[in-house]
Order: sequence, then C-alpha cells, then structure tokens
Amino acid sequence: MLNLNGARILVSGASGPIGAALLPSLKSSGARVTRLARKGAKYAAADEQQIPWDPMEALSPEAVSGFDAVIHLAGESIVGRWTEEKKRAIRDSRVKGTVNLSRALAQAKQKPAVFISSSAIGYYGERGDEVLNEQSAPGRGFLADVCGEWEAATKPASDAGIRTVLIRTGVVLSPKGGALGKMLTPFKLGVGGRIGSGRQWMSWIDVEDMAGGIQFVLQNELVRGPVNMAAPHPATNAEFTKTLARVLSRPAIFPVPAIAVKLAFGEMGETALLGSQRVEPIRLLESGYKFRFSELEPSLRHVIER
Repeated sequence: MLNLNGARILVSGASGPIGAALLPSLKSSGARVTRLARKGAKYAAADEQQIPWDPMEALSPEAVSGFDAVIHLAGESIVGRWTEEKKRAIRDSRVKGTVNLSRALAQAKQKPAVFISSSAIGYYGERGDEVLNEQSAPGRGFLADVCGEWEAATKPASDAGIRTVLIRTGVVLSPKGGALGKMLTPFKLGVGGRIGSGRQWMSWIDVEDMAGGIQFVLQNELVRGPVNMAAPHPATNAEFTKTLARVLSRPAIFPVPAIAVKLAFGEMGETALLGSQRVEPIRLLESGYKFRFSELEPSLRHVIER
C-alpha cells in the first residue's frame, strides 16, 4: 500500500478543476507534489516543484525517475466545434502525450509504483439506456475511438510492470468550472432547461469524490485497468436540469431542441450533449470506496453553495 505521507507524486494537467481539488487533498495527506506542466507555464505553488514538458515530444526518462506515483490528467478540452484541426488537437494531446509519458516511465531507472491515466466515459459511445460497467464493450464514434487509443497509449508503462489504472471520468461537478460552470449562467438567469429529449443519461461525479477516488486508487494495490469515475446514481438530462433549477430556485422551462444543439455545436454537441452513457462505478464500489456524494442534489448544493 502506497503511503501518501512523504510520497513523491508527479501530476500532469494539474491546473484544471480536478487538479484544483486533488492537489490540496494530496498535500493534506503529506504527499510532495511535482507538476508536469507545459514549457513556459508557471503554475507551481511555493511548496511544489515543476517539470516542463511538451506533450508532443519525447520526454526524458531521467526527468520522471524517482516518483512514487504519476497521475496524468492533461488533455485538450473537447469543448468547441470539432473541426479537423480541433479533432487532431484532441487526439494528439491525449494519445501522443500519453505515449510519450508512458514510454519515459517505462524507461525510467526508478519507476513509479502506480501510473493513473485519464480516460473518459466517452469510451462507451452512445448507448441509450444500457447500463455500463468497466467490462462493457467500447462504443463507436470519434470520442470513443480517441478514448480507446488514449488507454492503449499506456501500454509501455503496464508492460514495464507499473500498475496502471485508467480512470474513465464522467461529468465532474466542480465550483472551478467545467461543464457545470457553463450551465450555471443560463439557469441563474431563469432560461435553462433540458437539452434535446432530456432522456439521455448523464453520469456525473462530485469533484471531491473525483479527488477521493484517485487517492483511493493510488493506495489500493489491487486496483488496475479501467475504473469508472462516476457516482452510483446517474441522472437523465431532464432529471439533472430539474434538480439544478431546484437548487438554484429557478425555473427550467426553456428546453434546447436537439436540432439547435446540432446546428450550434455540430458533432461535439451530438456526442457530448445529446449522447447517453449510463455508467456504474463497479470497480470502485467492489473495492470498498465510499462515495461522499452518491445522490445528485446534495452534490449540486455542495458545489454551488460552497
């Protein structure tokens, strides 16, 4: 079992909403955090070190040697119209970046005990009402294909004997932005509502459970391979928007037609906003993780009112 007190942990993509919750949590457990950050970026706090890297270039094994654990969260945002250039940036930032990091870890003189690499529930593609777990088959489409390649890019690390965990992340509810941050403004103005039919499933997770789940996986030596990072009770989009409106004491009477989503956002809207993944966190639950927020309304109140 990895003792976080005094552990050296390398984190990429630490400036996002997940990193904003994870890093303080790791530090409070006594871990020493180093950021793997893009060249020229200055994110590190006074109690952190920083290693510069370009995800598109090979990374020196010496630079990543000696860490007890590596958590890889970096990747181009999927938000925005998916032009060919945007698709290439989404794919390359995930696949090439992960390959380069994974190869460096595999060749490092002192390898980490565990490598946690991001993935997403987009791996499952459009699945309607089907209940999905870590053993479910991959889906089809651009995002599902990217997730499959993203996960495969960790193979050099796992082949080198490093315990490798692939965290398939749902919609992270965070006060620091992300999907919820983009929804809040129209809902606060009273012009929010369901998207499309509202029947599509949203598999969500509170950012505190995201950070807690990652810490749990870090310390549980039996966990490897894919792990769904989603709360036990997903909600349909209609349920989600009604609950959000209730928490904000606002109406939710302005639905956004599916055709408007497709016209405004193209393939991204059809995949990310109208797509449905009903995901269960079987690996976390069976391994003994206790969710702090397993129900949607308490999580939304916690995130919005904090």
